[in-house]
Amino acid sequence: MDPLFTVTADQRAILDAVARFVEKEVKPRAAALDAQTDPAAGFSWEIVEKAHEAGLRTMTLGPKWGGLGADSLTTAMVVEELAKGDIGVSVIFAQTLKIAQVMEKALSAEQQARVLPRFAADPRGMLAIGITEPDTASNYFLPHPAPFRTSARKVDGGWVLNGMKHFISNGNRASFYLLFAQTEPGRPLAEGATCFLMERGQPGFTIGRVHDKMGERLANNAELVFQDCFVPDADVVGEPGHGFELLGRFFPQSNAYAAATILGVACALNAKAVEWARVRVQGGRPLIEHDGIRAELAEMRMLIDASRAYLHRAAWLADHPAEGWDATLGVLPKAMASQAAWQIATWTMEIHGGHGYMKEFGVEKLVRDAAAFLHSDGVNRTLFLKAANFLFR
Repeated sequence: MDPLFTVTADQRAILDAVARFVEKEVKPRAAALDAQTDPAAGFSWEIVEKAHEAGLRTMTLGPKWGGLGADSLTTAMVVEELAKGDIGVSVIFAQTLKIAQVMEKALSAEQQARVLPRFAADPRGMLAIGITEPDTASNYFLPHPAPFRTSARKVDGGWVLNGMKHFISNGNRASFYLLFAQTEPGRPLAEGATCFLMERGQPGFTIGRVHDKMGERLANNAELVFQDCFVPDADVVGEPGHGFELLGRFFPQSNAYAAATILGVACALNAKAVEWARVRVQGGRPLIEHDGIRAELAEMRMLIDASRAYLHRAAWLADHPAEGWDATLGVLPKAMASQAAWQIATWTMEIHGGHGYMKEFGVEKLVRDAAAFLHSDGVNRTLFLKAANFLFR
């Protein structure tokens, strides 16, 4: 049985449970939360707590820590299913599920014992990773010989952090963070940065503004501000100065999860396009009986299926690298899926005509959401350049 093109009984049971969760807990809340003018108010602790009750929030943790030990392919399937209900909900859980996977692999035994039980038991436990800065975004994807602005200075027993991160998913909601800071002044960020385990509420660590986004409004992105924040040596993850090695070793599936997130939006748009084409009559017959529309709907299906096959391959090979992993799989699936979703968004708007521009039909929200991943998790043009470097360096 090919794991890339079949769904096991266990995976089907998980996906059915997630689909029920989306129908009951996400879809009834999504439009009202999206319409909140305060960007922080789009986030729903009720959804998080219901996900905790369903075992969704901790599913990537191993059974030792109370999770299901879900692999990356299963997790990507779940992320897509969540995004069919709302992209923001998918993002907050994709981040948490991904970082939980990383923590279980990258943290020391002492750090795991100190952090993972508390995270698993907390109905509101969420996770975030602090990398992006106002001046350092694409530099992370295409390493440029410049340092992070956020720095950590070695002192007796630990480190003193100063600086700021921004655009951080779950930034104002997480209980634990993985934070990357420059610890070797003058060296490039890819060579002189260290990963720190941070807990919310540490002295000197505060939350800045919550960014007011065009779409994906059920996820909060925020600034992290560090002012003489002391972090003990016990909270260094891995070796000082080798933070980016952790990213290379433990984050191969990150791009596939981003691809799955935006693919869920593409599926939601496609469903609306098909539904509207069946009921809307133009020229004396339903839109779906017009050859141009029928062909467009078929092309949507092709783009969705091709994107899903690509990201499933990347997710499975992230866990089985000896079977054919190559570095382009860590950057290109998201670019492909986000471009497919944006094309499907424009076609869905056109199929709906003026109705697609009206908020009550729900297409307008999905179009705003579809725009997010042209930039999120790496600007596509930057990712293509990164892949080209892998291929032709």
